[in-house]
Amino acid sequence: MSAASTTPIIERGTATSRIAAIAVAVIIALLAIAPQFLSAGVVDRMTTLFIYVILAAMWNALAGFGGLVSVGQQVFFGLGAYFAIRLADAGLNPFVALFASAIIVGLVSWPLSLVMLRLKNGEFAIGMWVIAALTHLLVNLDRLVQGETGTSLISLNVYDAGTRRVTIYWLALASMTALLAILFGLLRGSTGAAIRAIRDNEDAAASVGVRVTGTKRLLFVLAAFGIGVAGALWLATSITFQPKTYFNVQWTAYMIFMVLVGGIGTFEGAILGAVVFFLIETWFGGTGVWYLVGLGAAAVLFSLFLPRGLWGTIEERFGLRLLPVGYRVRLAEDAADPAGNGVHPEMTTTNRETA
Repeated sequence: MSAASTTPIIERGTATSRIAAIAVAVIIALLAIAPQFLSAGVVDRMTTLFIYVILAAMWNALAGFGGLVSVGQQVFFGLGAYFAIRLADAGLNPFVALFASAIIVGLVSWPLSLVMLRLKNGEFAIGMWVIAALTHLLVNLDRLVQGETGTSLISLNVYDAGTRRVTIYWLALASMTALLAILFGLLRGSTGAAIRAIRDNEDAAASVGVRVTGTKRLLFVLAAFGIGVAGALWLATSITFQPKTYFNVQWTAYMIFMVLVGGIGTFEGAILGAVVFFLIETWFGGTGVWYLVGLGAAAVLFSLFLPRGLWGTIEERFGLRLLPVGYRVRLAEDAADPAGNGVHPEMTTTNRETA
């Protein structure tokens, strides 16, 4: 084998990824004008999908890229809705309150990270669940909320149903696009390299100068903010706020399911997983408890037989990378297929995305 054939090739963007970037821009533009052509029911369902994508992307950022597996992220989902209720009750425009509440969630998550990020692995996961349970109890004590009876974002009722529906749709689309863009830019930069280095080996990352605590805290706050946005948007779609619904661990279970099915640690995987979950919910959500049993069984099967998820498996088998956030190192091999046809070196290599 010649020396040239074993020369490592380091790359990020490909012709496919550039085409994918253009396709994403076109899809977002089409989604922006879609309410003019879609029925009210479809607009509502698409809003739900956008919220699911946000939830999946934020949990994947925290656990898939940062290695911080949490089963208590519902705390930020619930707080996003709760603070929106509180701000709207204080007289703030309800649509402004949705995003102001998410900012407050991000601010609250900062001091929380000082404590929680001292915990490791399972301790962190369970610790977040405990925080979610305690927060649920504290919110129940608020007289405005009236315990588990809950309350409503009644200030949204001043808008007619059509205007409210389309506005929430656009807010959800804009939020999803902005959060994905922020996360994509973060993961492609030096901070993204630091995040993945910490995930792989925290001590080794610290030894080469990575600011471990600061980087983990940034990721923790970003995930909290994004999930807070999702909680506030969900409140806008349902109007009613009941603590037992918003602080339910099922929200984190949904996040985990979407990421496991789509592909943990891959940017595209979280989006694909959200779409798969959305379709499953649309088709089988009315089957009651069997729907939840099916989700659990599917998650177990994917963990056993497709541990890298749908997109991770596709990426591994075909080398397809639509939205790459890291670099890929390849060893080019000058090979030919069994039929004697010339094969481009890129088609015969094993690919691995690195920081």
